[in-house]
Amino acid sequence: MVRVREGARLGTWAAGGVIGLALFYVIGVFAFGGAGWVTAPFRGEADKRENTVGSGEFRQTTYEEFFDLCAAVQNAEGTIQALLEERKAASETRTTQIDQSITALKATRIESVNAYNSKAAQEHRAPFRDKDLPYRLDAAAERTTCAN
Repeated sequence: MVRVREGARLGTWAAGGVIGLALFYVIGVFAFGGAGWVTAPFRGEADKRENTVGSGEFRQTTYEEFFDLCAAVQNAEGTIQALLEERKAASETRTTQIDQSITALKATRIESVNAYNSKAAQEHRAPFRDKDLPYRLDAAAERTTCAN
């Protein structure tokens, strides 16, 4: 009988030691940042959902931003076309000025195309691009169509 009690007491201490080590491990994990690693999938999904859903202001601003960038590309194209028409009857001095302006407008157009394409590729912005807007703009194209 004494041996059975002694064995039970030893088993109790062993089980208590295992539980104590497990508890110590869990506390250590949470204390030293392991909880962040454990909960990362859940937090990532929540962050993604919050960025995608966003506030109404974010959605509206992002939606309009795509139109604004596409319109900026079209404005540069229209100005380039007007300058090319003016160039036909311009003096030599004015032709030089027009050429410089066209070069600057082409660079501005390319910047706008790159900004549009960059924002269109961002996962949290892409859902707010209008379905009639192109997925990407082509920097080499002469004319850009913003709405189909």
